[in-house]
Amino acid sequence: MKHLAVLAALLAPLPALADVNPADWDAVTAEAAGQTVYWNAWGGSTTTNDFIAWVGARVAEEYGVTLEHVKLTDTADAVTRVLSEKQAGENDDGAIDMIWINGANFAAMKEADLLFGPYAEQLPNWAIVDAEGKTVQTDFTVPVEGFESPWAMAQVVFVHDTADMPARLGSMQALLEWAQANPGRFSYPQPPDFLGTTFLKQVLVDILPDPSVLAVPVTDATYDAVTAPLWAYLDTLTPNLWREGKAYPATGTAMFPLIADGELDLSISFSPGAASTAIANYELPDTVRTFVLDKGTIGNASFVAVPYNSGSKAGAMVVANFLLSPEAQARAQDPAILGYGTVLNMDALSADDRALFDALELGIATLSPAELGSVQAEPHPSWMTRIADDWMTRYGVSQ
Repeated sequence: MKHLAVLAALLAPLPALADVNPADWDAVTAEAAGQTVYWNAWGGSTTTNDFIAWVGARVAEEYGVTLEHVKLTDTADAVTRVLSEKQAGENDDGAIDMIWINGANFAAMKEADLLFGPYAEQLPNWAIVDAEGKTVQTDFTVPVEGFESPWAMAQVVFVHDTADMPARLGSMQALLEWAQANPGRFSYPQPPDFLGTTFLKQVLVDILPDPSVLAVPVTDATYDAVTAPLWAYLDTLTPNLWREGKAYPATGTAMFPLIADGELDLSISFSPGAASTAIANYELPDTVRTFVLDKGTIGNASFVAVPYNSGSKAGAMVVANFLLSPEAQARAQDPAILGYGTVLNMDALSADDRALFDALELGIATLSPAELGSVQAEPHPSWMTRIADDWMTRYGVSQ
C-alpha cells in the first residue's frame, strides 16, 4: 500500500507554479530571460509590423525575451481563443501571451476573468506615464485597474487633400453638407472594422446635444431614441459616399491609396500622425493635411493585456514595460515610424529622455497638441456592439 501511495503521488499532476510578483522586478526579469512571448496584435499595417519587429529585437537584446508577432485581423479572435482554452480547462501555458487590446474586447476579457493582473501599475516605467492627463486608467469607460498597460494614444483626425479640398470642416453636419455637394469623394471603412465603427461613434458624439448618455451601458429603453439621429444622418450620407455606399474600403489603411489615386478627397484616421507618416513614405501627396472638429474628436489609448493562462507572463510584462520606455515611445511618435501619440508625462522625464521627443519633427500634416483640442470620450462599449450590428443590417455590403 505504501508503494501504491508513492506511485500515486508521482503520477499526480504537478501544482501550477505561482505567477511571478509584478512588483518584484528583479524576479520578473530573471524569469523572463529565455521566454517566448506570443503577442497577438493587429497585423494590417506594414509600419506597425515593422515597429513590433523592432521591439522584438530590443527585448531580445536587453532581456533575452523572444517576441513573436501573431498577426490578427480581428482582436476578437484572440479573445475567443482564450475563452475556449478556459472552457477546455487549459489554464497553463495558453497559446497567447499578450494582446493589443481595448474597448469591448478588454471589457469582455475582464468580465470573464480572462486576464492576468493587476500588473500595469507595478511596471517600473509606470512612474513616467501621464496617468492624470491621458485616458489610461479607463478604457471606453471601463476601469482598467491594472489589468492592461497603455502604450499609444490615438485621436480621430480627418485627412484631406488640400489640392482638392482646401478648407477644414467644423462638424459632422458640415461634413454631411460637403459630401452632398461633392458626392463620391468621402468614405469610411466598413464596420465592424474598428475605424469604421469609430466613424459611427464620432457622428453620434458630435450630433447629440448631450453625448454623456453614451457613457453608461446601453439599454432597450434608451437605444432607439439615442441612435435615431445617427440613422437619419447615415440615410442621407450613404448615397453620397464613394461608390454610392455600395462598397466600402475594408480597412483604414485602404483609404490612403484612394486619396493618393485621386478617388477620395477626405478620409478618417485614428492616428494624428498617420498622414505625415504616409507623406514621409511617399504614400500620400504633400498637399494632404489633417483637421479635427470644433467640439473635438474621440480619443483613446491602445493597451496590452496578458491572458490569465499565459505561460510567459514575466516576458509579457517585460515587453509591456519596454513599450513604456522613452526609447520606444519616442520611436512610436516619430512620423517616419508610426506617428502614434505618447502616453508619457513629459514633465516626468529626464532631460536626456525629454530630448528624444523634442528632437522629433512631427511632420507637415500633424496637428500640435493645442490644435488637436478637446478629446471626446469613447462611449461605453455596449453601444458600439449594438450599433455595429444595426449598421450591418441597414447598410452592410459584401466585399
